[in-house]
Amino acid sequence: MASAVPASMDRPHFIGIGGAGMSGIAKILAQRGAQVAGSDAKDSATAEALRALGVTVHLGHAAEHLAADATSVVVSSAIRPDNPELAAAQERGIPVVHRSDALASLMDGLRPIAVAGTHGKTTTTSMLAVSLGALGLKPSYAIGGDLDAPGSNAEHGAGDIFVAEADESDRSFHKYAPEVAIILNVELDHHANYASMDEIYESFETFVGRIRPGGTLVISADHAGARELTERISGRHDIEVVTYGEAKDADVRILKVNPRGLTSDVTVTLTSGKILTFTVSVPGRHYASNAVAALAAGVALDLPPHNLASALGKYTGVKRRLQLKGEAAGVQVIDSYAHHPTEMTADLEAIRGAAEDARVLVVFQPHLFSRTQELGAEMGQALALADASVVLDIYPAREDPIPGVTSELIIDAARAAGATVTAVSDQARVPDVIAGMAGPGDLVLTMGAGDVTDLGPAILTRLGS
Repeated sequence: MASAVPASMDRPHFIGIGGAGMSGIAKILAQRGAQVAGSDAKDSATAEALRALGVTVHLGHAAEHLAADATSVVVSSAIRPDNPELAAAQERGIPVVHRSDALASLMDGLRPIAVAGTHGKTTTTSMLAVSLGALGLKPSYAIGGDLDAPGSNAEHGAGDIFVAEADESDRSFHKYAPEVAIILNVELDHHANYASMDEIYESFETFVGRIRPGGTLVISADHAGARELTERISGRHDIEVVTYGEAKDADVRILKVNPRGLTSDVTVTLTSGKILTFTVSVPGRHYASNAVAALAAGVALDLPPHNLASALGKYTGVKRRLQLKGEAAGVQVIDSYAHHPTEMTADLEAIRGAAEDARVLVVFQPHLFSRTQELGAEMGQALALADASVVLDIYPAREDPIPGVTSELIIDAARAAGATVTAVSDQARVPDVIAGMAGPGDLVLTMGAGDVTDLGPAILTRLGS
């Protein structure tokens, strides 16, 4: 089993080290003995967790942060060409390594499981990491979100399995060579990088082409895009293809999902014909489906299905994936990372199913101008599933504004679909607005991939005052 640090990663410098993907790689390298340093725009709990491992974290970006003995500079697609640390590395001839190449190098000599798809990657990767750990297999993992504490998005394990979230947004998942790959769904997203569904399919086909000969592809039988991809790669005969889902022709078929509050009991039939029932400790059919994908992947690694099904019950969620933040004045506040219409619909349907007669209120922050431009109408339609919504301004992340693209695109579509929507530009006003709307028994979702997550504690404080 390989777990050594590649020579170029002996003394790496990460630009944007506090990011979900970057911090995970930095953590694993530090645990393997590398002298890791990096910088980020602001301090964070993640940065503090890295410091506890001996990582040097600089605040702000400046050329002098790059140590003289750095062996490489690690960047993500979000790092702009004019970043002073990147410019300094290029001037000094220090190798610049993309995040995906760094992660791929950590998988060398191990048995990688790569989890891909437009939605659900973080949850499914987390389910696998937790369940494999519960079985005593000590996996390494790199996830796009924290399990239960800052810095818990990655771990260097002593076992031979490496579970990784495989990001299609910038085609970085083409760098991995998994023994088992999971594809949860295939939809058009990341509009700055993909112009059409054909480009999306071609990208996922390339990813499938990277599966090791003799390996396994676990792919949804329920999603139209995934079924189309299965047809497109039908000529690949050196891998096993296992489909899963509620479709009648699924190899691993979901027979029943029985909701029980914020959990579900899931019954499946395996390729062997054996029937299993196990508990998923998060609500909603899409989370049940993710758990079955994880189950099928574990079976592909020859793990006992019954043991793995029981271990999947140990998974209790990941931060920002329908995470209960607390309760005040009889109102529960739940955080959702959903930012694509499909994700929004799935999370709202899951919460609606668990809420019974309670009202569901949403604080939604659109993520990216390009996504809003392409999918704003669908986002608005998804918000119609809530009893009332507050819509914030667009969180730009790495993008510059697009003329004419604002939250009004979503608000107009939501109102056209019959939704009750309040536009709020000043986030500081949101706790007061929600306090005026919510009553005992209601559920409030803070929803989006930006800093809307920070509003949960403030809402709880205001409700409790």
